[in-house]
Amino acid sequence: MTLSTRKLGSQGLQVSVIGLGCMGMSQSYGPADEAESIATLHRAIELGCTFFDTAEVYGPYTNEKLLGRALKGRRDQVTIATKFGFRIENGKQVGTDRDSRPEHIRKAVDGSLSRLATDHIDLLYQHRIDPAVPIEDVAGTVGELVAEGKVRFFGLSEAGAANIRRAHGVHPLSVVQSEYSLWERNLEPGIIPLLTELGIGLVPFSPLGRGFLTGDVKRAEDYPEGDFRRGDPRYQGTNYDANVQAAGVVRDIAVAKGVRPGQIALAWLLHKGSGFGIDIVPIPGTKRRKYLEENVAAVAIRLDSAAMQALDAALAPGKVSGERYNERIMAIIDR
Repeated sequence: MTLSTRKLGSQGLQVSVIGLGCMGMSQSYGPADEAESIATLHRAIELGCTFFDTAEVYGPYTNEKLLGRALKGRRDQVTIATKFGFRIENGKQVGTDRDSRPEHIRKAVDGSLSRLATDHIDLLYQHRIDPAVPIEDVAGTVGELVAEGKVRFFGLSEAGAANIRRAHGVHPLSVVQSEYSLWERNLEPGIIPLLTELGIGLVPFSPLGRGFLTGDVKRAEDYPEGDFRRGDPRYQGTNYDANVQAAGVVRDIAVAKGVRPGQIALAWLLHKGSGFGIDIVPIPGTKRRKYLEENVAAVAIRLDSAAMQALDAALAPGKVSGERYNERIMAIIDR
């Protein structure tokens, strides 16, 4: 299979129609296996899935270093996205503290370039809005890095409408990255119409609902210590029960088509952009070749209008129980 590409934004960024979120190769979803992670990255390239998403804070630093090792001799075959914006001291993330001062952005980019063993970052995101630094200063600094050849394209992650518009007015945004999936539809009322207006692409992370939409889920307490899902409100208590029921339609459509539930969730996203008038490129995360191959195969699944409507209705806003993060993390999302 050779994947097609999609254009994100109006600045010329072309990426594979589906990408690969690399965070889980270093943290958050159980123990890491470097050999399998590298094999997964290499298999992704073979399949044409060449849009890789990382960040300095994943590890911290270890995920970028992993990509740097894995992509030796293959750098020109892939599009790398990374992110800056959290405060890291002595190799550890400092809570939810953010730092997007221009001097820090430059230091972060130089660090990322070194760890990734490359001379340029294809897509650079501000990981979260820093309320202490005007977004115009952030966009201006990234614009300078683009002019210097260290960065090719600019993006924001989990940004609100006002900051998207202000940043775009200083240096054009190619992409906004946010959580968006069948069960997380918060972008539809305001953000997606703005992206359509401004010609900015959307890169949804957690397109499988942090694994919930795969159908292979357990209650929060059944995951090991250190697994992100232990603290996910949607995996807890009565929220879990309600969400299993709501996600049943995904399973039913998957059974009817002879595919996996997660593939239906990805197919829904891949179909959704045409209705909004923007390009959407999901980045499901995995650290195993088996799941990578399942995810990539979703691009061949066709959903008719009846299936799309059934999915939209079953997991409409209000049908899913629980916030997508705990209170502390929700507080730093710019909406």
